[in-house]
Amino acid sequence: MSRRPTAKGAADLIRGHWQIENTLHWSPDVVMNDDHHRARKDHASANFAALRRITLNIIKANADKGSNRSKFKRVGWSNEFLQKIITGF
Repeated sequence: MSRRPTAKGAADLIRGHWQIENTLHWSPDVVMNDDHHRARKDHASANFAALRRITLNIIKANADKGSNRSKFKRVGWSNEFLQKIITGF
């Protein structure tokens, strides 16, 4: 017989689920349009997913103001900011 969770226990389970969802799926999709990538051959999708996770972690480590999406765009626009991001990691 299983026990019914308390309200606090249920809330903790739900928060834990959404923390995983936000960390693993939502952030890469919002910052790098992860759902739009179409690498399908052999291990390409897993390899590119790993590179996108590494990139997102490097961007998150930067303490500058602004969203991760705006930092991702700035890296593409400015070689100086790219260098700052890479050397600051």
